[in-house]
Amino acid sequence: MTAVTGLGPWPGGEGEVLEAQLTVLGDLAAVPTGVRGIPFLAQLVGRGPGADATGRTAALLPGLPVELGPHGWKLADHPGADERRAEALVREDVEALAIAASGYTGPLAVTVQGPWTLAAELYLARGDRVLSDRGAVHDLVEALAAGVGEHVAEVRRQVPGADVVVQLDEPLLAAVGAGALPTFSGFSRLRAVAGPDLVDGLRPVLDAARASDASTVVHVGSARVGIAPVVLAGADAVGLALGAWDERLWETVARAVERGVGLWAALPPAKVSQCAGPALGELADLVATPWRRIGLPPAALDDVTLLGASRTHAAGLGRVVGGTPDEHRALLANLGRVAEVLAERAQD
Repeated sequence: MTAVTGLGPWPGGEGEVLEAQLTVLGDLAAVPTGVRGIPFLAQLVGRGPGADATGRTAALLPGLPVELGPHGWKLADHPGADERRAEALVREDVEALAIAASGYTGPLAVTVQGPWTLAAELYLARGDRVLSDRGAVHDLVEALAAGVGEHVAEVRRQVPGADVVVQLDEPLLAAVGAGALPTFSGFSRLRAVAGPDLVDGLRPVLDAARASDASTVVHVGSARVGIAPVVLAGADAVGLALGAWDERLWETVARAVERGVGLWAALPPAKVSQCAGPALGELADLVATPWRRIGLPPAALDDVTLLGASRTHAAGLGRVVGGTPDEHRALLANLGRVAEVLAERAQD
């Protein structure tokens, strides 16, 4: 069944967490017949430091204290106020989810930064990005694997009927593999990470989620080169931001789908005409047209999950979320109708 969900970021500030979570649960319960809504843990990044993607993910790392530095989050010698605030915000989110999802049974998505994007965004206590130190990367991966397992267990304790889906957000995976990230000084680039090493960094986190009885999705943005490491690491699905036709990208997608890996397609907001309303057919075509063109079976469109990707998501989840709650609700509602179109085309 074609599904609809979101990555997690939601507009709002202090005191609006429960309202946001109730809205997400309610709207995704109201998707069209024949479409499955997958509620997600809402992340109100507008609450400031600690509510951003890097801070909230770093707060999950057992044994690796963090704090805010001049250039963002960095490893610390001991836990402090910054880390306690990030931990408190995550607890607030999960507690709001428990209230909003009382009695809920079904799939439930939670998002954390993936290990490579986290290693690129997080700095050493005294030095460059964590990515610059192989030993630090290893420690980070192991800690994130443990933290994800604990996070899934806590979500399941709060929402016992949830079938948890862990979404790893990896917008910087391709840049890490290409050696495109600047050093702290900005005068050179960090070393490129080889493909097998990318796989080895993803696998422990995915395995930890699987050991906690969660399914997994890794979102790689629009980068074709990110798909292969995700597939080889054993993810259940790969998330892609779709746009104009790209034959090489879709050939890679086809190979992944043929291996049983699902597609979570991130679609932009619909173009709106004053006369005709939102151009939902164009969004459906972003998936269905290349799907058929590359030779994938139409019936398999029924297994695609559509993801709301506002324009700010292209830069990663740590950035400010644009738009209003109503605009985000409209995005999810439109995706529900697009999913309905895809479900119909799967029957052609």
